[in-house]
Amino acid sequence: MYDLTGFQRDLLYVIAGKGAPHGLAIKDDLEDYYEQEIKAGRLYPNLDTLVEKGLVEKGQQDRRTNYYSVTRRGQREINARTEWEAQYIDVHH
Repeated sequence: MYDLTGFQRDLLYVIAGKGAPHGLAIKDDLEDYYEQEIKAGRLYPNLDTLVEKGLVEKGQQDRRTNYYSVTRRGQREINARTEWEAQYIDVHH
């Protein structure tokens, strides 16, 4: 997780929170968060990086649409990151 960019980490969190979303659903959520357009040329190479790192699995919904889901390793990385953050941030404050 430490070697991911902030954008890649955000991608991972969105995928984890949505189950198995397709690329456009991920793009829509991130555009809402960033309040700007996310270009396909930025989105898909970063999704591919997460797949290459074994954090996300890419599947085919139909001929034109892929879906993405967090792998067990990806979920372990999210959990470890959350624990690491919790030691610095008091979420109950």
